[in-house]
This record gives sequence, C-alpha cells and structure tokens, in this order.
Amino acid sequence: MNARRLTATVLFSAAAVTALGGCKSTGEIVVSSGVGITAVRSPCPAVGIPNYTGDITLFRPGPKTENNLDVVAAMTDVRTQCNDSGPKVSSQVSFAVQARRYDTKGERTVTLPYFVSMLQGGSAVVSKRIGQVTLHFADGQDRAQATASSTAYVDRAAATLPSEVRDRITAKRRAGDQDAALDPLADPTVKAAVARATFEVLVGFQLNDDQIAYNAKR
Repeated sequence: MNARRLTATVLFSAAAVTALGGCKSTGEIVVSSGVGITAVRSPCPAVGIPNYTGDITLFRPGPKTENNLDVVAAMTDVRTQCNDSGPKVSSQVSFAVQARRYDTKGERTVTLPYFVSMLQGGSAVVSKRIGQVTLHFADGQDRAQATASSTAYVDRAAATLPSEVRDRITAKRRAGDQDAALDPLADPTVKAAVARATFEVLVGFQLNDDQIAYNAKR
C-alpha cells in the first residue's frame, strides 16, 4: 500500500487519555509563576484509518459498476489498548467489519485482508503486518459482521523525547523576556526531535491499486 498518509480518523489510546485526564491541555500557556508551555504527551501511539482504506468493494465478474456490486464492507469501531509499562510499548488494535452482499442466495464466507502499520514521524513505516478477517453470511442474509485485532510494538526509548528537548519545550519564561512569546516547537531542531518520537498505528483494508482508485473517486 502507498505509504502516503492522509488520516481520516484518529483516536487516542486508553492509556494516553488517562494520562491527559488530570493535566492541563497540551500547549496551554502557564502564567502563575512566569510564562511557559505545558506539553503533555504519551509514548503510546495514536491509531487511525488512512484515507481510502476504511472501505472495500468487491465486484462480480464484468464491469465495475454499481449494478455489478458483489460485497461492500467498512471498518468501524477502531480501538486501541496501550501498555507502556516496559521497554516495549505495545498497542493492541481491535476493530469491527460490517459487510453487505448483494446476492443473498446460499451460505457464503468472505475473507478480507487488512494491514496494521506503525509509522514514525508521519511517514516512515517502521513495521507492517497483514491479517485477514472472515465474514460468514447465512442463507438469505445480506449482512454480516466480524471483529479482528492485532498488536504493534515500538521501543519506549524511541517514543520518548530527549530530556534536553523536553526541557526546552516546558521551560518557563518570564513575561517580558525576549523569548517569552516564541514557540519552541517552531525550532527546526525541536520539531524534528518531536517528529522522531511520534508514532502512529494505522489500520485499514489491504487494497490493490484499482480498489484505492475506486474509493478515491467515490
């Protein structure tokens, strides 16, 4: 699959949400004892579905038109459970697939491929796993649902900002100081370090070029 990413849906892991629960919002200006930026982040990666990969359409033999549809399926309810207690941060991604077929005669089993990728800095593919989810249609039934899950890993050290970068981001600045209004995240060095320590888990259907093009045109 093309590694270019346009995230359609982004969710935060349960651990990340918990970590943010008792903190000020990311990027909030603190003025109680000077001026500074409170930056809250977690080594747990966000999870999302890249554009054009959350749906899959199968056609009967012949022209690829709406009158010749066979099966359509969509990925929904994407969730992640993160464990960042050890040197390896693990993210278990689970999701549901809801499908519809257009010919309801007889029982039928449909197996669809999906991928789970770990991205670093928004573009570098660290790992990619291919799995399969199987749906079973009973005789006369036009809809089916199934669930699947997979686990992705990242080194905790790689997902942690270096202390000197973290100190620059969170340093308190006194009102009136020359750098009080400067955003440290605008510094190319800091920005690059944050990108290197930022990971995402992307999940979607493993589509061929024709299927991606069909989704993009809809």
